[in-house]
Amino acid sequence: MDATEAATVAEDFFDTYTRHLLDRDAAALADAYAVPALIEFPRQRILVTDPSQTEQFFAGAFGQYEGIKDASTTITVPAATDHSIWVVVEFEYDGPDDVIPGERNMYQLVRVDGGWKIGVLTPLG
Repeated sequence: MDATEAATVAEDFFDTYTRHLLDRDAAALADAYAVPALIEFPRQRILVTDPSQTEQFFAGAFGQYEGIKDASTTITVPAATDHSIWVVVEFEYDGPDDVIPGERNMYQLVRVDGGWKIGVLTPLG
């Protein structure tokens, strides 16, 4: 996979992902994650073995996005193969800064039947 194709896949994927986040659509966000998937939070590792885990996580986290009506992303693709794309996504939110000032995460997108899904998520701080 060349760099242009990887960037296009990543941009399309995270445009859709961001829309689901703004729509507070926990089921659609859960569908963006592969099963199994790994979420590497600081001091907490979560192995996702069922889509309902991800759906419940997002449903419980939407309160932190209260007041946010829009978001933009900056996408960087440090590496890509035919089966994986590593993507750094910086989210900037349009809303009160005290709600959520922004996020920066590294995602590994993996090719699965039916397209691309998140296989690994690591917050970068």
